[in-house]
Amino acid sequence: MFTKRWIVGGLTALLVGALGACGGGSGSDDSTRSVSGAGQGSSSTAQKARPTPDTVTGLRDSVRHLAKQTAKGTRPHTVTKCASASKKVRHTSSSGSGSKKKTRTWYTTERSRECSKVRSGTETYTRIVRAERWCVSLDDVGGNTAKDDVWYQVTRSAYDEARIADEHARVEFTPTGSGC
Repeated sequence: MFTKRWIVGGLTALLVGALGACGGGSGSDDSTRSVSGAGQGSSSTAQKARPTPDTVTGLRDSVRHLAKQTAKGTRPHTVTKCASASKKVRHTSSSGSGSKKKTRTWYTTERSRECSKVRSGTETYTRIVRAERWCVSLDDVGGNTAKDDVWYQVTRSAYDEARIADEHARVEFTPTGSGC
């Protein structure tokens, strides 16, 4: 028979579950919710993303594409060699006690297979000496006129945008690395 305590506990659990599903809990992450609902759901008003702290701005100086460099190399070629093995295993069982004790002995053969990698000559392979890189050089990095000719490694899409931009046009991107 249900008591009042069980009913109240069940209703409380149901209420907590419903509030959690609606996102009304106090532990919800406010950073995922938008501050204002303006512009949501309509494609005519595009919201510009705020630049991240890693974003770099400056005047386009030059661009450079460094192709991937490869070289042929050799390494030991290994193959798997397996050997079958078998061994005779002795089994015993006893029954009875004292002078009536009998011991029965029988043998079985256990088969096994052992495999190992062994060297068998050499093989050639293509190794990457230098990965493909796309680089952009900026002047006035972050508005600082003293920072000129700073090279950044960028993604292919950022490189394409900087390549078609005019000389000394303001560009903004997130670099994947520094130097070139």
